[in-house]
Amino acid sequence: MTDLALFDSLLSASTHQDPAFPRFHPRPAQGWINDPNGVSYINGRYHVFFQYNPLSARHSQIQWGHVSSVDLVRWEEHPVALSPQPGGPDSAGCWTGVVTSDDGVPTACYSGIQDHGGHSQVVIARGSSDLVTWEQNGHVAASMPNDPLVTAVRDPFIFRFNGARYAMQGAGLADGRAALLLYTVDSLDVWEYQGIWLTTADPVAAVHTPAEIWECPQLVQVPVSSGGSAWVMMFSLWLSGDDHEHANGVGHLIGSLTEDPDSGLPVFVASAGGKSDLGRDFYAPQVMQLSYGSADTGPAALLWGWANEGPGRDGRRGRTQEEIDDAGWAGVLTHPRILSVVDGSLAISPAPEVDAYRGAAVASGAAGPVVVPGFAEVLVGGGSSGSGSGSVELVLGSGADAQVVYSGSVAEGEELRIFIDASLVEVYRSGSVATTLRAYPAPGEDWQLTLPAGATADVWKLTLPA
Repeated sequence: MTDLALFDSLLSASTHQDPAFPRFHPRPAQGWINDPNGVSYINGRYHVFFQYNPLSARHSQIQWGHVSSVDLVRWEEHPVALSPQPGGPDSAGCWTGVVTSDDGVPTACYSGIQDHGGHSQVVIARGSSDLVTWEQNGHVAASMPNDPLVTAVRDPFIFRFNGARYAMQGAGLADGRAALLLYTVDSLDVWEYQGIWLTTADPVAAVHTPAEIWECPQLVQVPVSSGGSAWVMMFSLWLSGDDHEHANGVGHLIGSLTEDPDSGLPVFVASAGGKSDLGRDFYAPQVMQLSYGSADTGPAALLWGWANEGPGRDGRRGRTQEEIDDAGWAGVLTHPRILSVVDGSLAISPAPEVDAYRGAAVASGAAGPVVVPGFAEVLVGGGSSGSGSGSVELVLGSGADAQVVYSGSVAEGEELRIFIDASLVEVYRSGSVATTLRAYPAPGEDWQLTLPAGATADVWKLTLPA
């Protein structure tokens, strides 16, 4: 994309006719987006693809949209990367998948479907060195397993272990369990099915990742604050009847990966788990493995998630389908997030690059009610041990129409970092996971932050870097 095209892309966000449209989370000006796909770092650029319907704000005729960046701050929008091929294995949609470098050739591995049942196939497409143009010839690397117990399969993910390349897919089983399927991938063109790898019958998984289908499975190695590393599995927890609501949200397991002495295949053993985001508006994240080193080598993995539009949850005012149709767009991707394990639990923080959006200071060390701009970053610090109790509350509007968008405690020495980008709110708690929420300001409504005694807040406007 030329510099002029990049300027036009940023300008369309800053001048969008819908005041709820985000300015600091790149996405096309119109159309539906959902799951981040193909998140990768190739030839010096970060690439984020996403499920995309450019023709309406509804989930239909899914293609792959594409943005890229050299610095996670200045994003360029590219043409549609993958489209359904008439008569091909993806004729009903190019669904979730990954992008990897295959001997220097960017390669997409994604779920292609020919109908809207649970059956999908892993379809392969090869890209140009800049990942802007793609060749789709309908090559299928893996079909549905010949196993009557496996009733639904989707969302391939590739990982490496002990120098070998493996893949997994999320699945649902006839007996109601969610499952992971394991593949060896000596060649990306042919995936060898190795069987059911893990299910919700696992006692740790049963507690932390209950579902009927594990969607969008992820497996990455992340640093542990006390030293070393751990393996983190993450799943989007699908239940029958989900219609972009996903009440179970996203869960994760923390554990170890070892080699089976007989088969040589990897064995995952979960030791802990939990929710991967505490908001009701977060689903289908994808995590990119950057390195397998320690915390000293920089972030080992980056995560993007999807925040959908909706009818309002937990007392927040939402949007009707008619309002979404009138707006002409739906769906936002989160800021890139860094994963680590702290005191045995998953910790998620924004990538440090998003500091570049921090503009003019609005408040410093403020206490009590603080008016917050509609595009803002807020840093809340916990007070002393002798301070009063109470919650940090982010409120939209006033009087009878006021809605509490976020409420949470803040302890001594703890920090909350809050980003507001029009209708998207991301809250990061130090040493914990994030909270992702949607809220839609009405004309004339302001954001206000209330703080418990002893807590203070610094507030900045968000600005696009030059």
